[in-house]
Amino acid sequence: MNLLKIFIVGSFLLFASLACAGDFEELKEFYEPLPAMKHPADNPWSKEKEDLGKILYFDPRLSGSNWISCATCHNPGLGWGDGLPRAIGDGQKELGRHSPTIFNSGYFEKQLWDGRADTLEQQALGPIAAEGEMNQDLDALVAELKGITGYVRLFKKVFPKQGVTKKNIANAIATFERSVVSNNAPYDKYFAGDKSAMSKSALNGMTLYFGKAKCGICHNGPAFTDSGFHNIGVKQHGPLKNDPGRYGITKDPSDKGAFKTPGLRDVSLSAPYMHDGSEKTLKDVIQFYNRGGDVAENRSPFITPLELTDKEVDDLTEFLKALDGEPQTVAIPRFP
Repeated sequence: MNLLKIFIVGSFLLFASLACAGDFEELKEFYEPLPAMKHPADNPWSKEKEDLGKILYFDPRLSGSNWISCATCHNPGLGWGDGLPRAIGDGQKELGRHSPTIFNSGYFEKQLWDGRADTLEQQALGPIAAEGEMNQDLDALVAELKGITGYVRLFKKVFPKQGVTKKNIANAIATFERSVVSNNAPYDKYFAGDKSAMSKSALNGMTLYFGKAKCGICHNGPAFTDSGFHNIGVKQHGPLKNDPGRYGITKDPSDKGAFKTPGLRDVSLSAPYMHDGSEKTLKDVIQFYNRGGDVAENRSPFITPLELTDKEVDDLTEFLKALDGEPQTVAIPRFP
């Protein structure tokens, strides 16, 4: 075990001991509110850029078929996911992985289930160009947008020197995605001083989360993710029965079947769960961990049976619901 893991586990055990004691005032020193969103130096924020990115995000003309948009698989009405076990791509074909929510993706160190993109800018063009997803040739997309007067005007306003380019398409979409933030949940309000923000069941669930259930080992920090990759023992469903996960990128045998730790804010809105969408509800997810996963090969040593009671499963579910932020109203933009 490396020094970072030792530190994480040591901090977790200290947190867990306080949680089990029910001393929530002591736990407050471990509470981390979401920080202000940071934007890359080479892609600074502007309202005009965010607005352009929003239009592009919802516009189905970014796909080869002109009927799939980013929002098709990452729909604000479905927790910025699609509500399906696995995404449906070009030609109505089922893909191998579940569409992850984009909530708080601007805080993540890696993007996509296997972490093959380091930034939202790198991620933005991937699904557009992917043959199985939006299946759009990027050069053809640039030409198409240059043929739409309204887009030419918008790009010129935001990027006066370059106008419509692949890089600027990615920069605009990434800027919009960084605006999709879940925050000010009952969990945050509780530690801000509103002791009525969380129910007794949710509070009990919090002690379990940081204690007996061991969730906080991987789902920690302000966005509830360690930004790491773990094999948790999922018996894979769908077209990719032997999905290599992170191993497909790193070729490190220890990464076989490992996938990115998702953030848990607004998690109740983005069912189903796991990288293959194999668990339908939050309770199903908790029961999965309760039995110690389903596949032993290369499974993380942190994944072991939890021996949670039915009441504890219910309480932990209530705590996860207490991570849901304040509702946001998202209006579909008018396309040029």
